[in-house]
Amino acid sequence: MKLPGDDTIARQADEHLMTHQVKLPQKVVQRPIRQVAKRLSMALLLLVVTALIVWFDRGGYTDNSDGSVDLLDAFYYATVTLSTTGYGDITPTSDVARLINILVITPLRVLFLIILVGTTLEVLTERTREEWRLNRWRATLRDHTVVVGFGTKGRSAVETVCATGLKKEQVVVVDPSSRVVDAATAEGYAGVIGDATRSDVLMRAELHKARQIIVATQRDDTAVLVTLTARQLNRGAKIVAAVREEENAPLLRQSGADAVITSASAAGRLLGLSVLSPAAGMVMEDLIHQGSGLDIVDRPVTKAEVGMSARDTADLVVSVVRGHRVLGYDEPDVGTLQLTDRLITIVRVTPSTRTTPDIRHLP
Repeated sequence: MKLPGDDTIARQADEHLMTHQVKLPQKVVQRPIRQVAKRLSMALLLLVVTALIVWFDRGGYTDNSDGSVDLLDAFYYATVTLSTTGYGDITPTSDVARLINILVITPLRVLFLIILVGTTLEVLTERTREEWRLNRWRATLRDHTVVVGFGTKGRSAVETVCATGLKKEQVVVVDPSSRVVDAATAEGYAGVIGDATRSDVLMRAELHKARQIIVATQRDDTAVLVTLTARQLNRGAKIVAAVREEENAPLLRQSGADAVITSASAAGRLLGLSVLSPAAGMVMEDLIHQGSGLDIVDRPVTKAEVGMSARDTADLVVSVVRGHRVLGYDEPDVGTLQLTDRLITIVRVTPSTRTTPDIRHLP
């Protein structure tokens, strides 16, 4: 008899099992079935070669049952010899047959066993090797980036961050879909399968040691729960979240997000700007694509710029970050630049701007 809550319990059990899956980037290797088939083919080839050797020298062998050795007897002898069974009913009697057993059949027997034992050992040690890789990955992972949701928004965010110099080994993707996580690991990112609203799933992504967290879920309510859980696990990380509806942005900020991006409104504004001025839309599109053309960067004030106004700097200054305030370049409160200020500037990407450590590209 099936109770009403059986489906829910089964689904929760499946989700619990899924939360314990962490996938690391894999090297491109042959499929296990293809590897096993290849090794079985090699073993069969050795068996056939051994049987033919015995059959060609069948005059030097004696069969205790009828005295003669035919092709079937040769395959039988090769099978029991290579498998080290050795019933002794067919034996080499001539000196040539014994010499061939020493120099040819014995090395073939060793090679045959190496193929079979090697396949078995590889299957048995695969889980141990993967567990060792996982433990080593957890021990060395520090100050990484956790991306919750690897859809269009999450993928674009990761590509933008990696374009500024972040290594793929420093990115961990969390998504409930195993297919999505497989796609992420294929691109070189580590992945965790599970519901990111659960703290144990985020702990598997080592979120408590992360430097920055990107929340790019499909639903706004899920984004709020993920942000709350992430902020509880990591008080010092920078959390950036995306929402569809602008009315949910204040709720995300109250949940602990440092920055909230309204994806639908942002796309709508860019569309409206492109309608009013296609050239302005192209410039904005260029600015939000990091790594080429014009980029928005966050850099410190140099000693030579201290005491200058924002307009007098060599770069095109958009805003000045002073403490926790972001001031426009033309605001009276900006005054002269201080050594502790940071400048939001628009620059053209060059090899020097890509490698300068004090410059932070802004999406």
